Amino acid sequence: MTQQQEPTAANDSELTPIKPVESELLVVTGMSGAGRSTAANALEDQGWFVIENLPPQMLAALAELVSRMPAALPKLAVVVDVRGKALFADIRDSLNALSAAGISYRVLFLDASDDTLVRRFEQGRRPHPLQKDGRITDGIAAERLLLAEMKDQAEMILDTSVMNVHQLGTAVTELFSESGPVVLSLTIMSFGFKYGLPVDANYVADVRFIPNPHWIPQLRPLTGQDEAVSNFVLNDNGAEDFVERFVHMLEPVFDGYRRENKHYATIAVGCTGGKHRSVAVAIELAKRLSQLPRVTTSIRHRDLGRE
Repeated sequence: MTQQQEPTAANDSELTPIKPVESELLVVTGMSGAGRSTAANALEDQGWFVIENLPPQMLAALAELVSRMPAALPKLAVVVDVRGKALFADIRDSLNALSAAGISYRVLFLDASDDTLVRRFEQGRRPHPLQKDGRITDGIAAERLLLAEMKDQAEMILDTSVMNVHQLGTAVTELFSESGPVVLSLTIMSFGFKYGLPVDANYVADVRFIPNPHWIPQLRPLTGQDEAVSNFVLNDNGAEDFVERFVHMLEPVFDGYRRENKHYATIAVGCTGGKHRSVAVAIELAKRLSQLPRVTTSIRHRDLGRE
């Protein structure tokens, strides 16, 4: 029998420590009609194991199982909705139990405007799960009340009001695709204050201090995407200083987002109608922010094209 040799110091130094496999748990919830199923399909395409309509009471037991065998289910997404209203009432206790057990998780909340949700339910010719004998709007109001706390604690909120299924799938794919180091995906959104604040904005910039091209006859029919309007807006005294300082102010915010494992944020830029100033500044901000390390940007003009 050959005597087994002891490993030498040189052999020890060559040993590479094995990094333990960590599992990811994502809780997907939000308003009925806002696109939970579309988001679930996009996550499955990204390699997530997705469980839909899981009663919240089973969440802690499932998460504990996954934490014991992370290599088998490294990425688990659980879609929770309010169809079982009595069961959903315990969602807070279930999430608290996860935290108490040391199991980390993130919450993705899908939202949409009431008008959009009503239109989607009417087009699908189906009732809202909470409307009972009332109207669709009654069900939406009840669901918003029930989901208010979940929305407040969600790390990521996606407003799908102006998204079709393909755009929502793309947004989820970009948000959860694997791209090496932690990347912060920013949506730079222009909007018009007269149409309301974006519900999913993390920061809102008001650029109504810049002179309005609407009052220049030759610029009125153009938009902030046109060079003439962009030059008029960005060459105004104070506009360049504002953009530079705003980007500088956001840098420590983005560092904090990464430390808190937040990968998605929306920066909204508003003017009166969302056609000239906000569009031009949003484009310039996206250009500047995309130059920051580990930041990707996309641009969305919410109200461009409205009368």
